[in-house]
Amino acid sequence: MFGVVVPKMVAFGKKLKERSIQEWQGYYINYKLMKKKVNQYGRQLQGGNLERRQVLKDFSKMLDNQIEKVALFMLEQQGLLASRLQRLRESHDALQEEPEISHIAYLKDGYRAVGHDLLKLLFFVEMNAIGVRKILKKFDKRFGYRFTNYYVKTRANHPYSELQQVYKHVGLGAVVGAVSRNLHELQNNQGSYLSIYDQPVLPLQDPVVDSIRAAVDRLTHSTNFLNFMAQHAFIMQQELPSPQDEEEAVEEDRRYHFMSLLLNLVNTFLYMVNTYIIVPTADDYSMSLGAAATVCGVVIGAMAVAQLFSSIYFSAWSNKSYFKPLIFSSIVLFIGNLLYALAFDFNSIAVLLIGRLFCGLGSARAVNRRYISDCVPLKIRMQASAGFVSASALGMACGPALAGLLQTRFKIYKLTFNQNTLPGWVMAIAWLMYLVWLAISFREPVLEPEESHSTSKDSNNSEAVQDGNLESGIKQPLLITSEEIEEQVEDEDDSEEASEESRAPVNSIGAAYRLLTPSVKVQLLIYFMLKYAMEILLSESSVVTTYYFGWSTSSVAIFLACLGLTVLPVNIVIGSYISNMFEDRQILLVSEIMVCVGILFSFNVIVPYTVPQYVCSGLIMFVSAEVLEGVNLSLLSRVMSSRLSRGTYNGGLLSTEAGTIARVIADVTITVAGYFGRDMLLNVTLLPSLVTCVVSIVATCFTYNSLY
Repeated sequence: MFGVVVPKMVAFGKKLKERSIQEWQGYYINYKLMKKKVNQYGRQLQGGNLERRQVLKDFSKMLDNQIEKVALFMLEQQGLLASRLQRLRESHDALQEEPEISHIAYLKDGYRAVGHDLLKLLFFVEMNAIGVRKILKKFDKRFGYRFTNYYVKTRANHPYSELQQVYKHVGLGAVVGAVSRNLHELQNNQGSYLSIYDQPVLPLQDPVVDSIRAAVDRLTHSTNFLNFMAQHAFIMQQELPSPQDEEEAVEEDRRYHFMSLLLNLVNTFLYMVNTYIIVPTADDYSMSLGAAATVCGVVIGAMAVAQLFSSIYFSAWSNKSYFKPLIFSSIVLFIGNLLYALAFDFNSIAVLLIGRLFCGLGSARAVNRRYISDCVPLKIRMQASAGFVSASALGMACGPALAGLLQTRFKIYKLTFNQNTLPGWVMAIAWLMYLVWLAISFREPVLEPEESHSTSKDSNNSEAVQDGNLESGIKQPLLITSEEIEEQVEDEDDSEEASEESRAPVNSIGAAYRLLTPSVKVQLLIYFMLKYAMEILLSESSVVTTYYFGWSTSSVAIFLACLGLTVLPVNIVIGSYISNMFEDRQILLVSEIMVCVGILFSFNVIVPYTVPQYVCSGLIMFVSAEVLEGVNLSLLSRVMSSRLSRGTYNGGLLSTEAGTIARVIADVTITVAGYFGRDMLLNVTLLPSLVTCVVSIVATCFTYNSLY
């Protein structure tokens, strides 16, 4: 899925042994030794032979020694690379006086050789960094401590800590810069007076430089704006990638097609426009067809109801093709918008709802996400994911704004064009044009062969082996030695890790649910809550503002468009500044509290209900929910099983279904609340939002320490 071979179900210790560089074997962290120590500590604590404080002291010292071994070897290798670069630098300076083509080629090969060795060192650091994180996680899980928090906080910024060498890869940046700069200078740049420092983004870089940058990006844990934006897309990355060789890079480039990626992003944009373009006029349209204004909840929510099913079949369909699902999506959306527009002349609320159901059945967001994760090279996947989020945000803002511009009325033959029907006509034409563009420009990528049969076969073999072990275990003597017990504990531990680290995709929604830990369930609850609150705010805005303030359709459209336009600026501030100052879980909890504050301020408890109160509370709620969504999906991708990173029933599908169910329930709530009268609509719909928000805050507090 991500351009690498999926590893079999093996524990990390075995992966480390298989993937480690042979000549550096003795310099990796001794993961097996530390895991054995953790098991030994567990038995000693149970027997009362050791104090917990002594366990923490001994394990900290052992881990410090292991990290020191890795850090000192890194420094040694950096020194060797620096010496080679220094010799190449001397040759490079001599070349300035007597330039020779053969000498230039020799220098390029020399710098590329240093680059390949640098890639080996970066992969060495990455494997050790993952090993440190996993052994800390295992220690916390075995003893119930928050040891990871203590260990990282006390060593991350300490001037004498070697942990910075591993996680912040101090010193490697200079080597990366030297290789990149000198290869750039040796390219055919005669007549150019610009260096790499004058051109942040260089065209036609050497392949080894691209590979180095990709490796550094994987190793870097600092958050930037693109990272934060990409979190909203919830496109899960592989946890333990192999270093890409040139053949894999060529394969990724062969699958990548810029126009096809652009078509997926345009599909995302148009679908979000399609979703929100009817919000300002849905109540008027319902009333013109003889229904109550609050039926707008059902009209808006019909699209979400259909999306519950379309997400599943589009996710499954994308296993075999990307082009056909997008074609089908465009045709269904064209028909749905046509029916939505014709419902006025048919004077039928049923036709209106069927049209919106068709629009929901055409939701191809699962295909858009899958295309980015499968067919976009790793080096630009972050930008593509951020583009996915930006296209969604832009569509969310443009939908209501476009509805505000369609304030006209005329007839052509027997067809009526007014503020209610024009959104349907405009979107039908837009999808028809998109369909033509798609048919002409999209290129179907070459799909990887299915691995389901081999996975099933491996699973059956594994079960047979387990059954055989069970039968032979019954025949074993009841008295066994302590060494045999320790080996059995190690084997069970390895089996547990193998299950956790397996990349085999799940094949049913039930199997996916069984993989959800309490932390994952809490994050899905938070996602449900924020989508519910946002849907209540947006869907009932036209009814509420018309009743309390007498707003016109244009005023509602401007308000909704302004909300949508806050998404990108807020994400820039959070992604570039706030997320570098605070932990994700801290931002998560504060955002939840701010959503709760926005909901509380939205209640109509002061008579008269004022525009500043509604606008300010709505802005607080919406902005906080947007911030919460990015952090929530970021944490969700960390605590969710790696088995949910691929296949039909993946993590993206689960989060999409949770959000869609929330939208459906919110829209139904609006319609049901309409029976209490429009004067009670606001408070009745906000009450479930408040309860859900409070429950999610309490759940977050209980699982706070398990979030990293």
